Amino acid sequence: MRILAIETSCDDTSSSVVENGNKVLSNIISSQISVHAKYNGVVPELASREHIKNVNIVVEQALKQANISFENFDKEIDYITCTYGPGLAGSLLVGVMTAKTLSCIYKKPLIPINHIEGHIFSAAIENKELKPPFLAVVISGGHTELVIIKDYGKYKFLGGTRDDACGEAFDKAAKILGLPYPGGPIIDKLAEQGNNDAVHFTRPMMKGTWDFSFSGIKTAVLNYSKKVDIKKQNVINDICASFRQAVAETVVTKSVEAAKKYGLKSIALGGGVSCNSLIRNMFKKECKKNKINIFLPSPVFCTDNAAMIAHVAYHKALKKKYVYPNKQVVSIKPSLELENW
Repeated sequence: MRILAIETSCDDTSSSVVENGNKVLSNIISSQISVHAKYNGVVPELASREHIKNVNIVVEQALKQANISFENFDKEIDYITCTYGPGLAGSLLVGVMTAKTLSCIYKKPLIPINHIEGHIFSAAIENKELKPPFLAVVISGGHTELVIIKDYGKYKFLGGTRDDACGEAFDKAAKILGLPYPGGPIIDKLAEQGNNDAVHFTRPMMKGTWDFSFSGIKTAVLNYSKKVDIKKQNVINDICASFRQAVAETVVTKSVEAAKKYGLKSIALGGGVSCNSLIRNMFKKECKKNKINIFLPSPVFCTDNAAMIAHVAYHKALKKKYVYPNKQVVSIKPSLELENW
């Protein structure tokens, strides 16, 4: 079974061809970082315009890399899938309309996918041994969530962020320190040259709940930056290292505690922040200590990508869930929540 996937939930335009859920024949990603960097964040209108420019090119490249042409499309592709939420309305619309158009032209069933489900199962693309039940830890620019995965399509939401998402906190802290966008990679890099214990930022464990809150750490960075000379590189490095340490401890500690509480033997990470080197290393260390299996997606599958969307679509196709021959019923849902199917 071959699936053509399109992902345009935020600012990355991606298309992928995946065979039987795990064999990635192509996974093309067009980044818009250079467009949004001057604004220190994603500008929705600009994002949708860039998707319009890039989506046809990206789809063509994905097909070409998979040795598929439009002439043999109907024989080589079995299903078409796309992200229909959550995300930016304009961005989602470009991907959904492209997928619906291809679906109509080639008379292929269309499978709409929740973006969060893609991140939840991103580690499963390369790790066939990752099987439910497990704890999914989704940490990205827009999400910080703990979800028990009972099966494909069967979820129990434990908690999420009450304010800033994990990646959002990194971006805002970077902006405070005068660092370029996106903040996550640059803070991770500078933190390697700093002292993790130089500044003690708060660890908001939110006891009694599995929720997160990162606005306090961000505010602590702002207040501390006013007391020191952030023009000095060593000061910046120490703030980055201490901030990263606080965020990593919060995410890892709560995740491991949740896995132990519910008797889960595996944890799978997903989302762009799961690329963070300290978070990855701390998860490996703590999971080994507590005899929990940890599954980490490769960096290319951490960020927004169409391969993870195709992976989930494959399992929906197997269960014949949400496979639409009538394309008109598929529409965008910018505020879509994680749902069972």
